[in-house]
Amino acid sequence: MLQTLSLCLLPSLMIVAALTDVSSFRIPNWLTGLTAALFFPMAWMTGMPLAEFGWHLVAGVSLFFLGYALFAFNLFGGGDAKMMAAAGLWFGTSQSLQFLIVTSLAGGVLAAAIAGWSAFMFFWEFHGPRVEGVIADNIKKIRPKLPYGFALCVGAILTFPQSWWMTSV
Repeated sequence: MLQTLSLCLLPSLMIVAALTDVSSFRIPNWLTGLTAALFFPMAWMTGMPLAEFGWHLVAGVSLFFLGYALFAFNLFGGGDAKMMAAAGLWFGTSQSLQFLIVTSLAGGVLAAAIAGWSAFMFFWEFHGPRVEGVIADNIKKIRPKLPYGFALCVGAILTFPQSWWMTSV
């Protein structure tokens, strides 16, 4: 039972984060807190070595500061930054780079898809009935919001099979 829980918990939490971010453009603090907090009892119950535990903490803190920097430069939402750090706890330093690369690639695909959809909608409205101010309003729509929790979920799920949880538990 413990092995099944350790294999399903993080992916399930990341799916919930993705669904809430896609539907509301927010990742709730309780979900991020739960994701981070559940790492500690899971690490203890599965017998994670102390040194490995320390590297997982280093990864979580490092990703928190990276996420904070991205948030400060308005490149990332606050919930995304916190969820990235919470997931970093689960991946440790050995898998954090892979997690970031896969997440970045998924985010790029997501951004391209949303930009393409926004451009389509812009041209659709631009060639429709003309109303004063419509062009200015549509230009603002070119930069849509990006539910990056979806990319974090894809990155976490695709990285998870190489994580400590799959190879050691």
